[in-house]
Amino acid sequence: MSLSHRVPDLGALELLIAVARHGSLGRAAREVGITQPAASSRIRSMEKQLGVALVDRSPRGSRLTDAGALVTDWARRVVEAAEAFDAGAQALRDRRDSRLRVAASMTIAEYLLPGWLIALHADLPDTAVSLRAGNSAAVAALLLAGEADLGYVEGLAVPDGLNGVVVAHDRLVVVAAPSHRWARRRAAVTPAELAATPLVLREYGSGTRQVLDSALAAHGGLAAPLMELASTTAVKSAAVSGAGPAVLSELAVTEELASRRLAEVPVEGVDLRRALRAVWPRGPRPTGPARDLLSLSRAR
Repeated sequence: MSLSHRVPDLGALELLIAVARHGSLGRAAREVGITQPAASSRIRSMEKQLGVALVDRSPRGSRLTDAGALVTDWARRVVEAAEAFDAGAQALRDRRDSRLRVAASMTIAEYLLPGWLIALHADLPDTAVSLRAGNSAAVAALLLAGEADLGYVEGLAVPDGLNGVVVAHDRLVVVAAPSHRWARRRAAVTPAELAATPLVLREYGSGTRQVLDSALAAHGGLAAPLMELASTTAVKSAAVSGAGPAVLSELAVTEELASRRLAEVPVEGVDLRRALRAVWPRGPRPTGPARDLLSLSRAR
């Protein structure tokens, strides 16, 4: 028989201690927040479980039997240990809730996370947040190594070993400097043309590169990159300087398109939409501040 079948639950032990303190089942019931009939039933169940009488009841009140006094001494030690356990668990929760480690792919880290983190700080001002930005593969590696509590990625699917949920959608756009010939053409670029043209691209492992590789696989695959750069900002700067056409998140080029430092190049026949996901190690959903940030990012 397991220990849980032989030992009364904490509520019953706390009731017994209250009976010893007050000498009254009614007052003990009020202290623990139950009715007197419920208290009587709980005492009878405990007596049946232990096989001994614990409380003598009379019109003058309730007093412990000799066995009841002994069990009450044991009960105090159990309850004190449970209180120490609860205090320790609360300390662990407080330590967990005092920090949040986030890892995010470049586009999300630069253009979406700041707003989410500002909202989180309003709710949890005492939580210290650290953010590590990298490509989607690096984010997955940090989560799997236990070095981040929550991640955000841009790829086609949830990385291996992780669970995830879609928090937003995005579209990749082809952009070029206004002086580039593609910025002045009237006809849309075809998938085959896009695939055959050397582009300014993000590195392998990035969500942007993953989506583009997949979209153009049926059209001969990507040509060797004109440049392969490790950040969205670097790709954007190269495109603005006239190095060549680039493929970037629509989120990342809003300002440059509005100011006409870049022009969007129309493309037909290829789907460059993608989902943006929150991810975490496979298993239960995140708890504490990570859970709160996940809720905030999904709400937007």
